[in-house]
Amino acid sequence: MSRREGASLLVVFNAGSSSLKFEVFDCRGGLRSVAQGAIRDIGHAGATLAFGAGSVSVGPVADAGEAAGIALDRLLGGLDGFVLRADDVAATGHRVVHGGDRFSAPVRVTVSVFDALKSLAPLAPLHNPQSLAVMQAVGERFPDVPLVAVFDTGFFHALPETARRYAIPAEWSERLGVRRYGFHGIAHEYLARQLDAAGGARRAVTIHLGQGCSMTALSEGRPVDTSMGFTPLEGLVMGTRSGDVDPGVILYLARQGLAWKELEDGLNRGSGLLGLSDASDDVRELLALESDGHAGARRALAIFCMRIRKYLGAYAAVLGGVDAIAFGGGIGENSAEIRARILADMEWLGVDLDAEANACASGRVGRISSARSAVAVHVFPVDEEPLIAAAALDVLRDATG
Repeated sequence: MSRREGASLLVVFNAGSSSLKFEVFDCRGGLRSVAQGAIRDIGHAGATLAFGAGSVSVGPVADAGEAAGIALDRLLGGLDGFVLRADDVAATGHRVVHGGDRFSAPVRVTVSVFDALKSLAPLAPLHNPQSLAVMQAVGERFPDVPLVAVFDTGFFHALPETARRYAIPAEWSERLGVRRYGFHGIAHEYLARQLDAAGGARRAVTIHLGQGCSMTALSEGRPVDTSMGFTPLEGLVMGTRSGDVDPGVILYLARQGLAWKELEDGLNRGSGLLGLSDASDDVRELLALESDGHAGARRALAIFCMRIRKYLGAYAAVLGGVDAIAFGGGIGENSAEIRARILADMEWLGVDLDAEANACASGRVGRISSARSAVAVHVFPVDEEPLIAAAALDVLRDATG
């Protein structure tokens, strides 16, 4: 796969469960962002296209594939002063949540790769189908442009066996590939790089909080444990995903007659903050409801924060102490209140939160621990697209020798 002659642009697509971020990079002499945007509220009554100069309504958008078509229409027609020319596109890069055992590094998407990714869709039902829909839409629009898949699971491929292996029959692990894969890898890698740039930390915990939530324990910048597992269901309480649940609960519910599709939908789309509150999966809405005395919102937020605190304590034990903590993701970056609740009374760990710095850091880079804190606590707005673009460019370079 060589770069198309004269083409100098990489277009990155980052599909979430209800959003699609996109960014165009000029790859001459490095990577320079020339245009970016996001389509939000996919699958809801009204979606919006956000870009540098503002946002516009784009009406109902069924899925990420349709969103990709809208994004390309806007880029080709001109977006925020930039006009994309199809002949200038060297490749497109795509975030894929689950790569399974087969895909541990970025790869060009061929027909066989696409089919293999389809087979993994049940392991990440909120995300992999969206990424595949984007690839299909982009491939139809630009049939001669290489597509490169970059995997969230790649960052965790070399997890130590103590974290990777489940205590299940060996045949399930070895023949069926049941193991901890870990997710949000691109985001956690970004947070790890930002910590390194901020001075480094031998023992660190990265906390990615958004619609999906996960944590990672890092030793010398390498992951040694992470909260998500075989699928993105394990670990923290999330927007609509359950996080940790006794496997016996699933067996019990199946014996009560719940079908597998009902179980899958309930755990992925009806649990988490939504299930706990019976009101919303949005932390901003839950905080407002809580202030009005809503018991479900109070319960959901308390359990959400407690689970994060529980994992933070566990990772302190795994690492033998913590030197730095980094928050990222929509909630982690923007909610000073949630960060304060998570880190409340953490002096035993060496955390001394600077309340004023925490209040001012939302939405931007900032250290939120005091000068006397033994643990440096940072907020880093996560920017996955440059990492995806760099990975896609590496695949192009490797193909040309």
